[in-house]
Amino acid sequence: MKKSILFILCFVVFLMAGSFKGLEHNDPTIEGTWELQSFYNYDGQNVTDTIPKSDGYRQVKMYSKEKIMWTRYVPDDPNGRFGYGSYRVTDGQLVEVIEYGDDEMMKALDTMRNFTFELILNEDTFSQISVDADGNRTFSENYRRID
Repeated sequence: MKKSILFILCFVVFLMAGSFKGLEHNDPTIEGTWELQSFYNYDGQNVTDTIPKSDGYRQVKMYSKEKIMWTRYVPDDPNGRFGYGSYRVTDGQLVEVIEYGDDEMMKALDTMRNFTFELILNEDTFSQISVDADGNRTFSENYRRID
């Protein structure tokens, strides 16, 4: 009888211990679909100017587990823009490696394929910040999650 009670007590304790998950820490992820909202200019560290996107201008980025695709529409430009490649997020940085894109992007890829940004990532927003050779912030694109 004592063994049965001890067994049941141990079983109940085991079940109760398994039901407590503790605090789960969910870091925001860049996976998803994002739309450009604005641009910032910096004085090296601080924002000096906020530039909203112009009317009709749309830029969307889509990140899967390892791939990125972006597209841009500018009303006054009859040719759309797009690029496709891979990316990684490490230590507060976003590194995009563009493999191919539209004609203008392919011309630019002759000189540069790797784009490294400082990354500020929140659940529903992110900023990719360009920095100069000395590590000073110069410019950012600011996005809002749309999916």
